[in-house]
Amino acid sequence: MNQFEYPRPQLVRDHWISLNGPWRFMYDDERRCQMPNCVDGWTHEIVVPFAPETKASGIGDTGFHTVCWYQRQFTLQPGSGRTILHFGAIDYSARVWVNDHLVAEHEGGHTPIHADITAVMNSNGAQVVTVMVEDDPHDLAKPRGKQDWLLEPHSIWYPRTTGIWQPVWLEQVASTYINVLRWTPIFETYEIGCEVFAIGEIEEDLFVEVKIWHGGELLADDHYKLLGHEANRKIALSDPGIDDSRNELLWSPERPTLLEAEVTLYHDDQVLDRVTSYTAMRSVAINRDRFMLNGRAYPLRLVLDQGYWPDSLMTAPSDAALRRDVELAKAMGFNGVRKHQKIEDPRYLYWADKLGLLVWEEMPSPYRFSPKAISRIVKEWTEALERDFSHPCVIVWVPFNESWGVPNLTLTQAHRNAVEALYHLTRTLDATRPVIGNDGWEASATDILGIHDYDCDPDRLAARYAVSDPVRTLFDQRRPGGRILTLDGFPHRGQPIVLTEFGGIAFDPQISGTATWGYSRAHTAETFLDLYRDLLFAVNNTFMFSGFCYTQFADTFQEANGLLCADRTPKVPLDQIYAATRGVKYLHTGEGPGPGGA
Repeated sequence: MNQFEYPRPQLVRDHWISLNGPWRFMYDDERRCQMPNCVDGWTHEIVVPFAPETKASGIGDTGFHTVCWYQRQFTLQPGSGRTILHFGAIDYSARVWVNDHLVAEHEGGHTPIHADITAVMNSNGAQVVTVMVEDDPHDLAKPRGKQDWLLEPHSIWYPRTTGIWQPVWLEQVASTYINVLRWTPIFETYEIGCEVFAIGEIEEDLFVEVKIWHGGELLADDHYKLLGHEANRKIALSDPGIDDSRNELLWSPERPTLLEAEVTLYHDDQVLDRVTSYTAMRSVAINRDRFMLNGRAYPLRLVLDQGYWPDSLMTAPSDAALRRDVELAKAMGFNGVRKHQKIEDPRYLYWADKLGLLVWEEMPSPYRFSPKAISRIVKEWTEALERDFSHPCVIVWVPFNESWGVPNLTLTQAHRNAVEALYHLTRTLDATRPVIGNDGWEASATDILGIHDYDCDPDRLAARYAVSDPVRTLFDQRRPGGRILTLDGFPHRGQPIVLTEFGGIAFDPQISGTATWGYSRAHTAETFLDLYRDLLFAVNNTFMFSGFCYTQFADTFQEANGLLCADRTPKVPLDQIYAATRGVKYLHTGEGPGPGGA
């Protein structure tokens, strides 16, 4: 990795050390060891950050394993300040030792871990980090997303991910340093909210300098005193008022303008810490039955993205692969993705910010309801909200999908309470973005009504949603997916309606004769494209919808309903996909979208 692949792209320091690469590795399914000094036989070498189930790790073992160990030696002299060890994500429960001293414990497979290791470092510079991971493959009460509980992947479930699957890295900082930086665009008053949180030994006379640029133009150069290690300010920008001038500064998929930032922490006149960051001026909101971006109704054209690769599973093979996925989504005519059952690597969000792609962020589900499962969701979801709050590309939060983990919503009050609680918790922690309590069906507390409907007959789909009285004929009488759309006591209140899953046409030009799965099937490229065109034309021209999300971006193992093959090869030409996504049914005539597809 180099500076341009810094794992935490919104709080960047110049000097850092990657610990990716070869580590010692051992399975411990019998749970023989509880401490590093017990491990006496490292049986494998693994390439971090790839999980042991992946080919990219050098192991490729997809069997059931409950415990594994990692170890790596590195050389680093203790500095005059603090040394911080970071893990992007470890699935599922981890204990971390440095030089046989326990420095961190963490539960949750999709959110970061960090530890101040200063006090346990060896003065001679020779250091050893050891990690113990527990990840019960049969535990259905933990947030696990699409990871299969059966030995072999089936239906819509994929191979498991165990252990370290995001980057490991070190940085040395001052004894007092910036540990949290949050940006909040305030579109109504043309301000940028800036929250800086410091941590460390110095208590008094701490100041931060915040600079913000648009291109080469300096927009702000402010100084704030920290009170209790915290500064929370609004930075006023010059609002030109008229749209033509405003558009120069606003972020959107069509024009992803980022504002560069530098934040410097001072004690009196001494520089303690300096980080670079970025933010953007944009707003997301709901106005009656439409989704709004920057104060204007904005049609959502999303694609469902599982975020898996054939040889590396949930870990991208490279930073370039993450960028390429963003570019391909845009090249196929989409303005956003619904990241399905995965908290994605921050580097993906960076490229979505930079290149202009909306992201719906969704909590990976458990599948068994229990107080423990809900506690786990609350903890991990809270950490995900904190990690990704400042990314302008993130526009919607989705804590539950298709009643997974709360399967008895129509019968059990506790299940309904869980959805409503997560909705309100999310809205409390972030009042700036819409929240979908439970996407797909059985909605209660929600800002957007998401419907999953895999009927692949375009005429029937168009007729179903071209109704003059949706409250009576759709919400009260019809059951897409065999489920009621809203729970009793939560009638449709005029929220935007988005077809958040549809399509799912299986077509696999690379693997003939192999069992694949999809919601419908095409046998040639021509029939695949024709059906996609017809479906997208129907959906683009359904005025009821504020947007849609097509299933799906790329083939994922046996689920062959992607627009791209698993290796990201387009199944049909990208320009044809682009036109169809935008509602053009007959490319050679130039026929375009109707009122719902502007």
